[in-house]
Amino acid sequence: MNKLASRSVLVLIPAYNAEKYLPELLKRVRVYVCDSNLLLVNDGSSDDSLKVMQEENVRHISFDINKGKGAALAAGFKYAVEQGYRSVLTLDSDLQHAPEEIPRFFARDDGNTMLMGTRSIKLEVMPFARCLSNYVTSLIVSVFSTQRVRDSQSGYRLIPVKVLKALPLTTVGYDYESEMLFKAGALGCRIGEVGVSTIYDDSPSYINPLNDTLRFIRQIWRRIWA
Repeated sequence: MNKLASRSVLVLIPAYNAEKYLPELLKRVRVYVCDSNLLLVNDGSSDDSLKVMQEENVRHISFDINKGKGAALAAGFKYAVEQGYRSVLTLDSDLQHAPEEIPRFFARDDGNTMLMGTRSIKLEVMPFARCLSNYVTSLIVSVFSTQRVRDSQSGYRLIPVKVLKALPLTTVGYDYESEMLFKAGALGCRIGEVGVSTIYDDSPSYINPLNDTLRFIRQIWRRIWA
């Protein structure tokens, strides 16, 4: 990892009930990221996620209650702005984002382009419900952001801080990431792709299909009437 990249990118990991994944995740992430550029946000976990963060001596923010992924990301973005980072790389805490692919984002970071970690959206490697919802939401996001986005539901993404400063994001749940794409596209931010692995195992999903679909529809409605 080159010296410039190590000082320019904050690696942000929101975590909710990720106790069993965090030790391995941190071990693998630390191969590519120094501790001073790593931040975890404990989103009110009911397990021992916070205890693991403390034992691992990793910089973290902790909520007393579960506020939602969007709120956790927003707290990390605020930290990145305050500390003067150029970009933020986000990845999930359940090992469905391979830390070994972090250098791919670092290599493409120019401080201007949002980079989406793009998985293979195929039935052979992704559950049918996820394939369908991802295809539909990605198509709609592509239309409203005026750029092709093939994996709008990917949380593995690099966002320039200058873009974060310009985005008036208001949601707090999983629709936060869709709102980000809508508004970044409206601002004319370039959205690129970084190929990443498609990984599905026994990790639980905290996405509520009905509620999060309704939130997505609300985002579309707001975008139409903005």
